[in-house]
Amino acid sequence: MTLLNSGAEFFPALLTAIDEARHEVHLESYIFEDDRTGRDVAGALMAAARRGVDVRVLVDGFGAPAFSTTLMPALTDAGVMALVYRPEYARFKLRRHRLRRLHRKLAVIDGEIAFVGGINIIDDLNTADQSPGRYDYAVRVEGPVLLPIRQTMRRLWEVLVWVNFKRRYRLAPVEKSTTAPCGEQQAAFLVRDNIRHRRDIEQAYLAAIAGARDSILIANAYFLPGRRFRRALNKAAQRGVQVSILLQGRIEYRLLHYATQALYDKLLKSGIRIFEYRHSFLHAKVAVIDEQWATVGSSNIDPFSLLLSREANLVVLDGKFAEELRRSLGQAMQAGASELSPQHWQRLPWYSRLLRSASYNLLRIAIGFTGYGGKH
Repeated sequence: MTLLNSGAEFFPALLTAIDEARHEVHLESYIFEDDRTGRDVAGALMAAARRGVDVRVLVDGFGAPAFSTTLMPALTDAGVMALVYRPEYARFKLRRHRLRRLHRKLAVIDGEIAFVGGINIIDDLNTADQSPGRYDYAVRVEGPVLLPIRQTMRRLWEVLVWVNFKRRYRLAPVEKSTTAPCGEQQAAFLVRDNIRHRRDIEQAYLAAIAGARDSILIANAYFLPGRRFRRALNKAAQRGVQVSILLQGRIEYRLLHYATQALYDKLLKSGIRIFEYRHSFLHAKVAVIDEQWATVGSSNIDPFSLLLSREANLVVLDGKFAEELRRSLGQAMQAGASELSPQHWQRLPWYSRLLRSASYNLLRIAIGFTGYGGKH
């Protein structure tokens, strides 16, 4: 496993793997933007298809609403097979299933290399005020864990072809995945879906937090945990574990930003340290526990990821990998984050507290209207 920090490390690794593909490229992304980075990736995919590689691309209909009219025609003309997950036909119509998105960011090349993480196919500097680039992580993977990654992606593709074209479909057999061990690191591939794996990622977090002895460091772009998750963090802090949470400092989505801040007071009173990252936009969804357990993936700790979307995380049991991730997070925190004090939040004026409380309750009501959530 190779840890990749943001697009500067991820996209060169992905493009190299696609350029060297011989048999198969299968890519999933929530966003596939028609910008410089998106066109670079699309160009590599088209070149692979033209030389006879089976290339499949799946994007989300909400995250990539323009994909079908921008990049998709050129991709399909070059021989790339492309699908859109839950296309947005009525963007302003409220329907429950609209919140069930494909939020995974995965790629498998020749059954030998996989990429798992939180980085979309979009330039890190795609907006005018987004400088420096978006901060995120992905992992380049080789070895036995490729098999469940590949099977998961192929299974969803077959289901979507059946749903879209109303006929049974099976992908042709290809070269077997290289499943021989490539090192001594241990990893598991976890998904969240709306069928058999509704709480797999959340349960992995809760089990690791419950077993923590020394430290918990969570970095999350969108952090709005339910009661069960908050209780687990509080119990860890009460038994002497140092719990630190790195969160978004810049405002990207106001409602979610203020709703998250409504939780700060109780978390800080429990002894949990909160850091806000303001150097750039934080998009990471990672954690390190006891410098042995680590996770990198697409799942935020919020209702949309834990209750609604299709997500994918890699969970790693390896001291060297965990230390590398912790060190990287530590450098980011030192360079661009500030710690919040309990006194600061206690001194907030009443109208500021009211704004945050109202945002939190409004978001809970919105999730309740969809029929999801409950006691979680």
